[in-house]
Amino acid sequence: MLFRMSADIGIDLGTATVLVFSKNKGIVLKEPSVVAIDKSEKGNDRVLKVGEEARQMIGRTPGNIVAIRPLRDGVISDYDITEKMLKYFINKACGKRRWIAPKVAICIPCEATAVERKAVEDAAKNAGAKRVELIEEPIAAAIGAGLDITKASGNMIIDIGGGTTDIAVISLGGMVVRQSIKVAGDEFDETIIKYIRKKHKVMIGERTAEELKIKIGCVFNADPEKTLEVRGRDLLNGLPTNIVVNAAEMQEALKEAVYTIAESTHSVLEKTPPELASDIAEKGIVMTGGGALLEGLDKLIEQYTNVPVYVAEDSISCVAYGTGKVLDYIFED
Repeated sequence: MLFRMSADIGIDLGTATVLVFSKNKGIVLKEPSVVAIDKSEKGNDRVLKVGEEARQMIGRTPGNIVAIRPLRDGVISDYDITEKMLKYFINKACGKRRWIAPKVAICIPCEATAVERKAVEDAAKNAGAKRVELIEEPIAAAIGAGLDITKASGNMIIDIGGGTTDIAVISLGGMVVRQSIKVAGDEFDETIIKYIRKKHKVMIGERTAEELKIKIGCVFNADPEKTLEVRGRDLLNGLPTNIVVNAAEMQEALKEAVYTIAESTHSVLEKTPPELASDIAEKGIVMTGGGALLEGLDKLIEQYTNVPVYVAEDSISCVAYGTGKVLDYIFED
């Protein structure tokens, strides 16, 4: 008799994006952490769309349909919706017709509380996982970036996701010093929205702010000649309008948020034992996550800390790859 086995999977449960790594297949799914819910029947919310299709609905739905992001600051803010979202992603990654429930490794912020950890574990089990293991994001990011964290040598990682930035010094497979701050991709978008509203008297949405961040966002020696035209709502007359924004304005908008990350990095370095700090000064700091791609952020942190800073290859997928690489070890029994 043939048994259809179900592969072990690793999930990077991000505030903005969920990546799923399937054993022997690599990354099989990458979708926004968004769920569209129909609230027309009280007490019986119905899931309409999950992932990219739901993201397209943000800011464009009638009153009874709500596009929800059930994760905030790297942890669960809406348990029921997170469970439904996880069930959808697990089914999509493993296939609905499976005989054995998958074993799942999930990444969480390095300073998540016991309650937050339990919520993620329970949500995954209720979504169909046979067994759940949690991995701190800096550890997974470092492994995914190709760092050898098993030796008695200091490695420093900055993982900038959607909801949190996790900064850690790792040696002998464990975190010696760590800090998690709630300043990351979402905060970048919010500061851009506030800046455009204050300077141009125009209201823009989350997706437009993200477009500005990706296309002309810069935080170090920005080129004012680099511009992008975007559409928003004029706050004075309430009508749609077009404005041109340049990279220098983006640098000004993002200044406070990125300096918070730079200061936190400096703080972690200050708390690092001298021998490990010496290793880091020699090897440099590695940045992962989508936020690491913000132009000039590596140079800004390098100038602030006087330590070389490198952006990992395929930085967005590092956490997912790292989770996949440890599946054999955590589920070896």
